[in-house]
Amino acid sequence: MTLSFALPSDTSFPLHVIAQPDLESWLQKQSQHVQSWVAVNGFSAALGQTLLVPSASGAAEMTLAGYGTEEKRTRKRFPLAAAALSLPEGTYHIASGVPADQLEVECLGWLLAGYAFDHYASQTGGSAELVAPDGVDAARIEAMAQAEALTRDLVNTPASDMGPAQLHQAVEALAAEFGATCDAILGDALLDQNFPMIHTVGRAAEQVPRLIELNWGNSSPKLTLVGKGVCFDTGGLNLKPGASMGLMKKDMGGAANVLGLARMIMALDLPVQLRVLIPAVENAVAGNAFRPGDILTSRKGLTVEINNTDAEGRLVLADALTLADEGEPDLVISMATLTGAARVAVGPDLAPFYTDDETCALALSNAAVVSADPVWRMPFHTPYEAMIEPGIADLDNAPSGGFAGSITAALFLRRFVGSRRYIHFDIYAWQPSKEPGRSKGGLGQGPRAILNALPEMLGL
Repeated sequence: MTLSFALPSDTSFPLHVIAQPDLESWLQKQSQHVQSWVAVNGFSAALGQTLLVPSASGAAEMTLAGYGTEEKRTRKRFPLAAAALSLPEGTYHIASGVPADQLEVECLGWLLAGYAFDHYASQTGGSAELVAPDGVDAARIEAMAQAEALTRDLVNTPASDMGPAQLHQAVEALAAEFGATCDAILGDALLDQNFPMIHTVGRAAEQVPRLIELNWGNSSPKLTLVGKGVCFDTGGLNLKPGASMGLMKKDMGGAANVLGLARMIMALDLPVQLRVLIPAVENAVAGNAFRPGDILTSRKGLTVEINNTDAEGRLVLADALTLADEGEPDLVISMATLTGAARVAVGPDLAPFYTDDETCALALSNAAVVSADPVWRMPFHTPYEAMIEPGIADLDNAPSGGFAGSITAALFLRRFVGSRRYIHFDIYAWQPSKEPGRSKGGLGQGPRAILNALPEMLGL
């Protein structure tokens, strides 16, 4: 599974992509043999439908792929990937039919259709290979596809094989691949170096908590990415019910998405100074687990009342964001599977983000459209600050009442970033059902939009 384009080949099959409203006009330009073959085989150009058309002598002449109607296409992220999954093994080149402004997105979807998580059982994705069309940035598309595969693999791997130590190893492997440095602060050294909330959340687990740091590049501007690395979340002493715990291997989806974004940045050699911070913990239950009612002191010195041990992600992110702020970066971006409230607000398909910077907000919204990576801006609504101030401590990690849960979590995090330009993503990192180009399971949400917005956000 390389998720790469095929090399140009004299034997690649021409692929004509045909929208349903255009089928009749397309057929009128074809030979009687082609018209008859299409009619006999009932090809209607429905989305995902494919047909191999032989020549009069019986040799393969061309392949047709249905592109459906515009209404059907708007309901799919990668419409052409539906055809890529149903094509027989072979090498194809797009001969006609894909709009120029959709070509890169459709090529990305084709590559992603080849993804399969096969670590534990034999699985296969689409086997049809595509020659990169003229005019597309093949290296960039491949970088996006390979980064997405990394993110999906990390999220899909169960906590038995993806604890804080294994996540640390994944960061080390990524650093080695691109000549970056990787360091980490482990266990009680977190207390010695003043990361008390990361230590507190992870101290009850068998694998010690840690703060993992990757650094790459020497160019300005300085970009710092912070990803939530809760490798499994029981909820702590506020134990989750079983149904809610079933997908908690994906609670490190923020870290997985940050690493996918970092991989794209390094693979494309963007002129930035990149820093990645991942607080990696397991929120476990043991005699030394932190408790409801505890008051913690953060790296920044702000005190936090614990009203729910299941709101642990914002605690570990807070210490990491404080460290990020100390480095005086030009932009800080955090990504986390932080709140169920975000899912209630926008569902699993949209990646909500928060920022006070209008340039960043507009750049992300525009980039999301061309990246097939939908995002939605949510408000840093300052009047809600009072909801995260319990009185007994500076901050409350889980305000009562249930209102505006994603917003109050984002406001909590903003307290630790100071005046830096800051963007926070509250993502789901999971595809609930199989779709073309998006297998069921772990998912990248936001990295492609961020990648395409970076030139405007950082003046690259």
